[in-house]
Amino acid sequence: MLPNTTARMPSAVLSENKLIRNTYTLLSMTLLFSALTAGISMALNLPHPGMIITMVGYFGLLFLTYKLQNSAWGLAAVFALTGFMGLTLGPIVGAYLALPNGDQLVMTALGGTGVIFLGLSAYALTTRKDFSFLGGFLFVGILVAFLGGLAAVIFSLPAVSLAISAMFILLMSGFILYQTSQLIHGGETNYILATVSLYVSIYNLFTSLLHLLGAFREE
Repeated sequence: MLPNTTARMPSAVLSENKLIRNTYTLLSMTLLFSALTAGISMALNLPHPGMIITMVGYFGLLFLTYKLQNSAWGLAAVFALTGFMGLTLGPIVGAYLALPNGDQLVMTALGGTGVIFLGLSAYALTTRKDFSFLGGFLFVGILVAFLGGLAAVIFSLPAVSLAISAMFILLMSGFILYQTSQLIHGGETNYILATVSLYVSIYNLFTSLLHLLGAFREE
């Protein structure tokens, strides 16, 4: 049994490295594409589509991505999803940029998002700790935060909205650790799904930081 086990080890390492490389390559491309569509949205001064259209578009394209995850069309679905989310992000960023010193606010949120994502990813990759135990807690927490966020929007509850943003920052940070750990320990073997999970974490992390920073500056 020992010779077979040792023979599988290089193959497993190569497979893991390929999965991580493909995931982060695709993630970088989707982030750039999302930034491009956000820039186009701001340049054309497009209005925000609203909560209903955003949710329908997001969940519809997310479902399509899951259905096509094992085909070449899955890549097209990923770019459709991230491009759409970029379009919805453009009006939000544009509104903050229109504020006094809004460019500093946006850059601070962007920098904070980058530091958190890179720091947590590096920690999970270097320590190789298994964070799969966070799965159940994160699922429940995200569900509660999502429903709370909807309630805050529907009933116009600013204080609750800020609390939800703070909650999302913690949850998305935990989800980055969880998803990176899944890549290392075989819990996730599809780089398309891994890319979508990390992209959504980064998107929510950025918008939540932007919301909190704007509130702290009383803007």
